[in-house]
Amino acid sequence: MDVIRKQGYLNTIISTLGMVIGYLNTVLVLPYFLGDPDKVGLTRFLLSVSPMFAQFAALGFTNTSARFFPYFRDRDKQHNGFLFLMLAIPMLGFAVVTVLFLLLKPAVFELYRVTSPLAVDYYYYIIPLSFFTLLFLLLDAYLRSLYKTIVQTFLQDFLVRIFTMICAALYFWGWIDFQWFVILFIVANSSTALICIVYLLWLRQFFVRPGRNMFQIVPIKEVVQYGLYAFLGNISGTIVTFTDTAMIMMYRGLADVAFYTTGYFITSAILVPYRSMNKILSPQVADLFKQEDMPALARLYKNMTRVNLLIGLLLFLGIWCNVDNIFAFMPAEYSAGRYVILFMGIARIFELATGLNAMILVTSHKYRYDLILNVVMVILVIFTNYLLIPTYGISGAAFASMLVLIFINVFRVVFVGYFFKMQPFGWDSLLLLLIAGVTYLASWLLPQLPDVFGGTPLLDIAVRSILITAVYGGLAIGLKVSPELNNGIRKTLLRFGLAK
Repeated sequence: MDVIRKQGYLNTIISTLGMVIGYLNTVLVLPYFLGDPDKVGLTRFLLSVSPMFAQFAALGFTNTSARFFPYFRDRDKQHNGFLFLMLAIPMLGFAVVTVLFLLLKPAVFELYRVTSPLAVDYYYYIIPLSFFTLLFLLLDAYLRSLYKTIVQTFLQDFLVRIFTMICAALYFWGWIDFQWFVILFIVANSSTALICIVYLLWLRQFFVRPGRNMFQIVPIKEVVQYGLYAFLGNISGTIVTFTDTAMIMMYRGLADVAFYTTGYFITSAILVPYRSMNKILSPQVADLFKQEDMPALARLYKNMTRVNLLIGLLLFLGIWCNVDNIFAFMPAEYSAGRYVILFMGIARIFELATGLNAMILVTSHKYRYDLILNVVMVILVIFTNYLLIPTYGISGAAFASMLVLIFINVFRVVFVGYFFKMQPFGWDSLLLLLIAGVTYLASWLLPQLPDVFGGTPLLDIAVRSILITAVYGGLAIGLKVSPELNNGIRKTLLRFGLAK
């Protein structure tokens, strides 16, 4: 637990700083520096399609690492060739997927040439970005199995966003044209994989030679079978993420993709603590399954849910109560994403409230059930988007995703409860929701404060955010809804001699 807490805190700090940079990019830099919403939409499209491309190529090996590495772990034997397996087979998969990607070019061109011609122009740029996305996913999974998560978080959540800001500034100042901006944008997002290789070399863990006994440690049939299910499960989840972008682009164009993904990204702050913890929790859950320590897993399940929900609700309140202030900094047309923030914010809170259900299913011997749920999720997302996007646009896409994500997570909780006799909820979950309701009411009662500092709503943001934090934090601490929060505050006070 100490390893989880330490790396989780560091990951959260780095991700939070990165989120600040990401907000600057999303709210100010890209909308104003690129100017054209279609150009902003193209950057979002590239970042949506490359993970799907990479997951097709990965063949489930990102999940295989979490499940099987505990059996391969032996530094003296170079982990029995595990990294070689992690890289070799997905690279063959990448070659196959690239051929299919090129064969699909005429159909894609026909589908998007009217509504999103810019995406057609930069079709081939997806290939190198997807390759380095795949390489980073594999190396990140391997490093997480080694309980190393800080560097990847820094690269993905902070450094790439700084590089993106620099690229946009170079374009805005006229030093490069848009084509060179896209090239540098891809280089910035690809640099994470190369730095991970350097990091592994520094750790002396970059073992790329095949192991003599690597197929004997775990039955190859079991590895292949799990990899197949994990592959299909990963593809299902990635397709869900990509579907909204692809269908909006088809029906409405790249400009609406920019508005949708901007709102989508703004709500991603809610998942910062959840994702930060998950980077170290995945191998921890695998180890607990190996040790068959189900009571410890049940405690981890409930404790992490409480911590994530505590922080996530505060972040959601901070975003939604300031939604008008956020859009005041952006070009007026981006306010079309207002209800994207609401619906996706609710979906993310529900994801936090249901805890580690997906990770537990995927890591356990019941991983087939998560595949079934992912397949159902894909079908529902496509169907609901088909019904809602033509009429309700990006708000319809967000509402569809919210309904589907809530539906699927309910079933995940049911499956985990049925198979492992554990569930993430307690009275503290209900109490946190009540505290959030009271905090929202306090913010709603506060009138809009006048604009200052050049007509910006900075005063209202500052006062409203302080009010939200004071009411929410005060109630959470006073009602002792989270032992982790109260213990953390007490330790801090003791450290500075302010408590006995």
